Order: sequence, then structure tokens, then C-alpha cells
Amino acid sequence: MIKVILADDEDLVRSGLRMILGSAEDIEVVAECDDGMLVADLVRRHRPQVVLLDIRMRTTDGLTALRRLCALPDPPAVAMLTTFDVDDYVSEALRLGASGFLLKDTEPAQLVKAVRDLARGGAVLDPGVASRVLAAVANGERAAEPARRLLTVLSDREREVLGLIGQGMSNAEIGGTLHLSEATVKGYVSAVLGKIGAANRVQAALVAYRGGLIA
Repeated sequence: MIKVILADDEDLVRSGLRMILGSAEDIEVVAECDDGMLVADLVRRHRPQVVLLDIRMRTTDGLTALRRLCALPDPPAVAMLTTFDVDDYVSEALRLGASGFLLKDTEPAQLVKAVRDLARGGAVLDPGVASRVLAAVANGERAAEPARRLLTVLSDREREVLGLIGQGMSNAEIGGTLHLSEATVKGYVSAVLGKIGAANRVQAALVAYRGGLIA
């Protein structure tokens, strides 16, 4: 069973997320809160695999909570919840180690899949927010030289895969686009992450953006 904690200061958002995740047989929402100050204690108590954490809350914000979670001995995967208007906190959340970004109105099936991916050690970047997230952290370096140098170590196919990661595609979606098996795509993704030194798909997507692979 995948244990999840929800942290958002809007009751309606938490209720919707809880209802969606509760419909999956392999996911259980074990705790929720409306204050980032409480998240680390809840994680210590319930040992979830995944935390869905609002970036902006009226009390203690999500970044403060993320710092505390990442300092734990065995931190859970954390996906930041955001609206379509990406804010200035995104780049800091990436730097601190967020495993992904999800829109608060993510489609139910996509939300369930994202939680499962996070629990398996993956990273998620909602296609609806991908370009805005990456633009927000590009800091004006649309084709930064360090990113371009990283891209030179990739084969043509690996660059194609990286570009699709940057669009927020899953392995299955990349396979469908490139007419490859999902297992083959998984191998390409692992190779790409290793070659560019990215810890997860979100960091890889940022390299794709800065290197000019995606608009």
C-alpha cells in the first residue's frame, strides 16, 4: 500500500485529492494538514512514501516544509502542488530536491499514476505546467552554455528522448511517439539521466529547456 500525506491550506483541494487517491486500491491517504510546519512530524509518525505539498500556504510555506523533509534520514518523495500560474518558489523547490510538480486540478487518472511513479522512485512533471515550470527557472538562460555542453554527450535518439521528458511525457508516451517499447525507453531515460548528471526527470527537463531542446 502506498501511503500519502497531503499538505494544503485549502480544505476543498485536500478533499478532492483525498477522494481521487482514495479510489485507488493501492493508495492510502494516511494524514493531511493545512500548515507546512506540521508536515515533518506527520512524516515521522506515518512514514509515507509520497507527500503532496502545496508550494504556497498561508502559514508555514511549502519550501520550509520541503527543507525539513529533505533533512530527514529517509525522506519521502515530494511533489509540489501548484496552480497554472507558476510562481517564484519553483526554482528553489527544484534546488531543494522536489521530485515533481503537479497542478492542483490534475486529471484523476494522471494524479493516481503520478503518485505510483513517485512511490517507485520516479519524478513527475505535469504536462500542463511543464513549460511554465521550466521557463520560471531558466533565469533568462534559454540556451545556457553548460546545458548545451551536456547535450553534446547524448546521441540523437537520447536527445529526442530528453526533449520528450522535457514536455512531461511518461515512458509509455515517449515510446508511443518514437515507436519504441516502454522497456527500451526506460533504458534510454536511465542513460540520459546518467550522462547529464540529473537526479530525476524534472532536473533532466530543465537541462532540455536550457539547452534549447524544447520551447
